[in-house]
Amino acid sequence: MAEPPGAALRLWLTAMAGASPLARGHLRRRRARGKEDPRRMHEKEGIASAPRPEGPLVWMHAVGVGEVLALPALAAAMRDQHPALAVLITSSSRRAAEALAPNLPAGMIHQYAPLDATPFVARFLEHWRPDLAVWAERDLWPGLVFAADRRGVPLAMVNGRLTDASARAKGWAGGLYGDLLARFSYLGAQDAASADRFRRLGARAVTVSGPLKAGAAPLKDQPAARARLAAALAGRRIWVAASTHPGDEPAITEAQRRLAGAGALLVAAPRDPARAGSVAATLDAAGLVSKPLGPDNALPEPPFDALVIGEMGQLGLWFRLAEAAFIGGSIAQTGGHNPYEPARLDCAVLHGPNIANFAQDYAAFHAAGAAREVADGAALADALKDPALAAMIPAAAELAGAGRAALQVEAARLLDLMPRRADGRLRGAAGPD
Repeated sequence: MAEPPGAALRLWLTAMAGASPLARGHLRRRRARGKEDPRRMHEKEGIASAPRPEGPLVWMHAVGVGEVLALPALAAAMRDQHPALAVLITSSSRRAAEALAPNLPAGMIHQYAPLDATPFVARFLEHWRPDLAVWAERDLWPGLVFAADRRGVPLAMVNGRLTDASARAKGWAGGLYGDLLARFSYLGAQDAASADRFRRLGARAVTVSGPLKAGAAPLKDQPAARARLAAALAGRRIWVAASTHPGDEPAITEAQRRLAGAGALLVAAPRDPARAGSVAATLDAAGLVSKPLGPDNALPEPPFDALVIGEMGQLGLWFRLAEAAFIGGSIAQTGGHNPYEPARLDCAVLHGPNIANFAQDYAAFHAAGAAREVADGAALADALKDPALAAMIPAAAELAGAGRAALQVEAARLLDLMPRRADGRLRGAAGPD
């Protein structure tokens, strides 16, 4: 039996009971700006576009691209232990969905999460009837959490990270966040400081389990395209600038300007693919020849000093072809991005000084000699020319392997929350016991 909602949560639920017209208007405005997929926008109203599989089903939710991409590996680890388990992964942004699409294993389903209007939430839960809800996200939809709890769905949070500033902001929410956290049967925090902040806000079953992204599966390969590109680019030293922001791009441009004469090839992948034209303009203004990659990674006519990726889902291919990757958001004032994706694909990891979002992860990389910090374009060029960079690759791969082992432990903890039959098998909401 779910605990009754506190005053703040009651106020939220009352507001959301009549919020459907406003929510639909919000979706229409986002569609007009290209922020929603018009073919699948109904999913955000709780109208499913796929049937619910028979048997036990775990529902996993995340918002950020990195968090969403980490979920298939966790789901796969759970299915390794219970192959009959079905998996639904939800996300909120179109960009996250597009990044997940080429990396979603067979047997897993993606849908957009419903907005928190009460009718949308009810439709979503009635259709999917999850046996476990896993949030890889500290920002919670109150109506969705409460409705799942009221239906008796066990709630878990993984990859939990909470800064002092975020904890203070959530503490000012009149007890709303604590009311929600108290409904979770398990909370896996990335670090001890985050665990303590979650407890102070009202979470109960908190464990320090480490970052989920450390165990994420390798980004999807494209073997045929990779073989074709490797032959066409033979003799060129390829490096990737991944998930870049405007504040990173002067540095990667300067680095490539210093390296281009030696035949180096920069493959630039802005965090927002819609910025590909802006990145190309920055490179061209420095006297470099940049060209966009064509559909299906078709190479443009040479010459070119840099290739610019303008679509999601391509980094798995280019990390495998490259010797090194600069991870963006780290010279820019963004806080850095995930170092595990290139490390898992035998790519040396370089980054700038602004890595607050992944401080614990980069500390582990540096302790193992698996990453290198650069302050600007000149330092980045020097690092890319350094033969010692090759020694970082096996150290980074070893760290990524340890993350995979930890993922199996987290999977077992989550499976322990699911209802079981007398013989120990998982009991699903759909199908016979």
